[in-house]
Amino acid sequence: MTDTCWMETEISLTDLHAKNKKQSQPFKLVSKYQPTGDQPAAINKICASIQAGNRFQTLVGVTGSGKTFTMANVIQKLQRPTLVLAHTKTLAAQLCAEFKALFPENAVEYYVSYYDYYQPESYVARTDTYIEKDASINEDIDRLSHLAVSSILERNDVIIVATVSCIYGLISPLDYVNLTLPIKVGQIKPIKDIVTKLISIQYVRDDFDFKRGAFRLRGDTLDIFPIESENMYIRIKFFDDEVESISEMQALNNNVISKRTFVSINPASRYLVREEAIKEAIPNIQAELQARLAELQNTGKIVEAYRLEQRTNYDLAMMQETGFCKGIENYSRHLSQRLPGSAPYTLVDFFPDDFLLMIDESHMTIPQLGAMYLGDHSRKQALVDYGFRLPSCLDNRPLTKDEFWQKIKQALFVSATPGDFEHENSATFAEQIIRPTGLLDPEIEIHPEKDQIAYALRQINLRIERNERTLLLTTTKRLAEEISEHLKKNGIKAAYIHADVPNQKRSEILRDLRIGKYDVLIGINLLREGIDLPEVSLIGIFDADKQGLSRSTTSLIQIIGRASRNAHGHVILFADTVSESMLEAITETNRRRQIQQAYNAEHHIVPKTVQKGVRELLSTKLDTRESETEYKARKANQRRKKQVLDLAGVDNNEEHTFMSKLEISEHYAELIKAYQVATKEEQTMFGQQIEQVQKQAINDLDFETAAKMRDLKALLDVSI
Repeated sequence: MTDTCWMETEISLTDLHAKNKKQSQPFKLVSKYQPTGDQPAAINKICASIQAGNRFQTLVGVTGSGKTFTMANVIQKLQRPTLVLAHTKTLAAQLCAEFKALFPENAVEYYVSYYDYYQPESYVARTDTYIEKDASINEDIDRLSHLAVSSILERNDVIIVATVSCIYGLISPLDYVNLTLPIKVGQIKPIKDIVTKLISIQYVRDDFDFKRGAFRLRGDTLDIFPIESENMYIRIKFFDDEVESISEMQALNNNVISKRTFVSINPASRYLVREEAIKEAIPNIQAELQARLAELQNTGKIVEAYRLEQRTNYDLAMMQETGFCKGIENYSRHLSQRLPGSAPYTLVDFFPDDFLLMIDESHMTIPQLGAMYLGDHSRKQALVDYGFRLPSCLDNRPLTKDEFWQKIKQALFVSATPGDFEHENSATFAEQIIRPTGLLDPEIEIHPEKDQIAYALRQINLRIERNERTLLLTTTKRLAEEISEHLKKNGIKAAYIHADVPNQKRSEILRDLRIGKYDVLIGINLLREGIDLPEVSLIGIFDADKQGLSRSTTSLIQIIGRASRNAHGHVILFADTVSESMLEAITETNRRRQIQQAYNAEHHIVPKTVQKGVRELLSTKLDTRESETEYKARKANQRRKKQVLDLAGVDNNEEHTFMSKLEISEHYAELIKAYQVATKEEQTMFGQQIEQVQKQAINDLDFETAAKMRDLKALLDVSI
């Protein structure tokens, strides 16, 4: 078997998806529960509507009615790859974890913005300030998003849970597929050619810090750490120029996981382009540059013209030499040979034509689809006007609302409170009011604003006695923080959450609330939609009668719904008047409560609080496997602890001694105390062992530990 080229014939995306459909296993929902209550009727109605060819349908489901379970049953029944959209990272992570549990044998992936910090390129004309693009990438989320893209192209049984990040521009799906590096046993290809190909798709050689996106070469053995992999790498052994074997290797211990006959290495960047595309694009970029320079010079913008010419020519030189340049995505229109103003390629384009879109909390998510384009266009227009970018950079953008919907053939909207778009466009509405658990919508109490904090404090203490949690909703960040501090002063374990709290921290706080680290959580808008907190039995809403989006009928119903997963659910509306929104929310909640009460009476159901395990809400780690970094850190800490114990002459089993808990990087003071009271002989042995640790650290290239040992020796010398 030989293969003398990478990809002599381009693969059609349609053919690839057709092949995946034949080879992939079916969706298999695994659960000890069966659909009950309104769920069977809703599942059948939605599936019938989709199979009849209707474009849009809506599931109207109250909190706790099992909407996610219904969505999962629809996916299993239709057997179609699915994109699930959520309006926040936290909700997306929660949904992803739930779908992973329901579909353990299928691919459930997580696709959100992979930046911990992102400052886009911009220009502020008023102050003549140019701000260069600056970003900090979260390595774990970046890996998960690469995994999501590859899963879509490798199998049909895939569910991608994403935020609106999925409408931002990516490489052409066809280019992505044809940039992959296929390697198979028996293939004849020199190692140097494979290495050159790896470099061209943005892999870097690193023989020492071997991590994802890197490769290393040792004799006739080539190791490649795929960009989407967490703790597995590929080992390829050659005999002369022939691929002799391919193995999957465990990154932590270098054990063989399995043997392979074929492997496909995906590009390490989402913005790569083929060499041919760059060659074809450069004349077009140069032509646009000359036209734009003439335009700027004719209007007297000499500085802008000079700036644009220097920058663009530098980028072109980098692309010609390396196939890449910083900000290459700004030339995406030329590189993908799109027409001016045409829609960019996005994650949606990677799916097969028959994929299904599900939008959770659709009343919140759908409005986001239109908002992204406007902000992006305004920022980039300033860059164009002042000579920082060519006009074609405007086509490196998220999809407009209309462009997004043009790509969607069929969709299911899911919400307890559908918005205008859902009502105007859905052919079918399936209502899901009955909760299989029998839980009722919470009772609602209106309390005047006078002494509201004192009253809330009394109610919170009652819940603490029952080991239940409380949510408090305010209208400002300052008030949320002040209430949190006030509760802490009164002995309440409280925390706040708002837009200034990082996404990952928010998820940690929500998890800590569930496990009892906090009894009360104070927030603004982030605690409304989709957050699953069955331990919460009390919700207090301050300024409930104020007019505005955060106290609209829809918002109030969503907030009230957070207490409907607990048998003791209760909501307090702090207000001096009853607004129209309050009245409508109370009326709708009572209607749903009565329907559930009648169902419970008919079926002799006693409401019981949902018992749900505490999963990691966000996280960058959606499974429990230990990363290589975590493993190394844990082992290093264990070694240092043992070294400290040995230095002090303490048995490892003597956990009652302070030495058994020391970390050498944090407890110099305690070591010095032990050293000062030691005998001369013990001090000499102490010093010798520190030197041994230092030398071993140097041999292991662990210079951080070596430096700490050096500093520790200096401190001990001074202390005597």
